[in-house]
Amino acid sequence: MFVELHEKHKQELENLSLASQPFKTLKFFIVAVAQYLQRSLIYLVTHGVWLMLLVIVTVAGVILFLSTDGPHATHVEVLLEYVRFGLWWVALGVASSIGLGSGLHTFVLYLGPHIAFFTIKAMQCGRVDIKSAIYDTIQLNRSPSWLKKDCSEFGPPMFLSPNEGIQVPVTIILPQVQVEAILWGLGTALGELPPYFISRAASISGEKIDAAEELDASSSEDNGVASNLNHMKRWFLSHAQYLNFFTILVLASVPNPLFDLAGIMCGQFGIPFWKFFFATLFGKAIVKTHIQTVFIISVCNNQLLYWIENELIWMLSFIPGVAFALPNIVAKLHAMKEKYMAAPLPVTSNIKVKSWDLSFASIWNSIVWLMLFNFFVKIVNSTAQRYLKKQQENEISALKKKLDEDQDSH
Repeated sequence: MFVELHEKHKQELENLSLASQPFKTLKFFIVAVAQYLQRSLIYLVTHGVWLMLLVIVTVAGVILFLSTDGPHATHVEVLLEYVRFGLWWVALGVASSIGLGSGLHTFVLYLGPHIAFFTIKAMQCGRVDIKSAIYDTIQLNRSPSWLKKDCSEFGPPMFLSPNEGIQVPVTIILPQVQVEAILWGLGTALGELPPYFISRAASISGEKIDAAEELDASSSEDNGVASNLNHMKRWFLSHAQYLNFFTILVLASVPNPLFDLAGIMCGQFGIPFWKFFFATLFGKAIVKTHIQTVFIISVCNNQLLYWIENELIWMLSFIPGVAFALPNIVAKLHAMKEKYMAAPLPVTSNIKVKSWDLSFASIWNSIVWLMLFNFFVKIVNSTAQRYLKKQQENEISALKKKLDEDQDSH
């Protein structure tokens, strides 16, 4: 009886999704959210009346302060700009950790292009003081003010060499994009906390994380990258008892697909929260983000191309018969660099520019909204499935209780 019931429940869980059963899934999702809000409200009323009153009074005071005109209005607007700036980059970091349900990295979508655009603009203008403020960056539905300005608006170049032209060092560009990179890294560290807390709660309640079982059950038929990744995860699970601050720091400091598993293992083996969080924060917000940022700046400010040019010339000079061709090769490399760093040519038709901008923005926004929609669908599906699973567990418990009562009566 119970075997058949388990199979039936398993089939119901697998079939419950917005794609196959949209109305039922939405119904379970709404009921689950309503129950959660009800429990939260009851808890606040019974345990946190004073806290709730303090929050309400504080929020009302802040709204009243912000909506009142006065000499403070300008400072409030600047403060709100900084708050929006901070929340934007932290939220992008969190979204990068959870992948928005698609595994797509917001570093590739936002932070990387922002660093590249700023570096290229700084190289074109020969100066780095092109931001109107720290918060003058790429944000939702808003581009930075410096992106479309002409270099003459910023003044003459400050880093102009008679022999090499404009050369802006990495150490000068880095502080200009460092704040948003660190905020993004902070967001990625915060995004790693849910797996840790879920695993920690399961460990405290005596449950076991089934990561190893899932790996063993994962297809042995997989080959190539998937198979190698599973082998790496199995090795990591077998050595998870050696997790410490330094190990977590190293794992967080380099891009790797194993860090979610590290968070799960840290929670399962009882690694203290502050040890896990500070190692993750330092690795992701300081080490990893600076490695990525310096790499992009090095590529976009011409220094990497300059190094490749010198190394290539040095290597070719040892090959007999190639030395005579070096001047031509060097000239082509210089032409390539000049073309790479050249400002875009003006377009005669403004209509075409606006049309291209509109079409590019539409495609870009469509990709982001599709990611958000996919993320929302996954949240709805998982919430509805958890609600259904709880109902199934209650059904099995009621059935067991009824069978026990029947046996006692006989």
